[in-house]
Amino acid sequence: MHELSVSENILDIALRHAERVNAIKIKDLYLVIGDLSSIIDDSVQFYWDIITKNTIAEESTLHFKRIQIVLECKNCKQDYQPNGKDLLCPSCGGSQINIISGNEFYLESIRLFFNITTQVTSIPIYRSLSVINNLLVQVNTSISLSKKGR
Repeated sequence: MHELSVSENILDIALRHAERVNAIKIKDLYLVIGDLSSIIDDSVQFYWDIITKNTIAEESTLHFKRIQIVLECKNCKQDYQPNGKDLLCPSCGGSQINIISGNEFYLESIRLFFNITTQVTSIPIYRSLSVINNLLVQVNTSISLSKKGR
């Protein structure tokens, strides 16, 4: 059930970043999760759909990127991917290991939308930004025009 607190923490981070830059909508969140973590994607998604109701993150999409386990044998310095639950080095049988990858869990980026009204024509311009490692990076800009009755 720790996925609930994980989901709440992700939402808190996303809302803080969105508020900081006056975003009107959180559209996408990109999570990186190592296979050694005990995080279950479907559980995070289940809680996400509940806790984002009536927030700017409602109907946002979570994207899960899984990172495979890579270990390094301390004895022979061989990098390898474990076979099932057997963590022993396939080269020398050593049991002392360093984790190279697979224990990651972080929010890699967020896609945000903004409503900026131009002073000349009052056409809303929607701007999309991603937050990557606490840096805002513009990824898409478009002008949305619509006529009523079409």
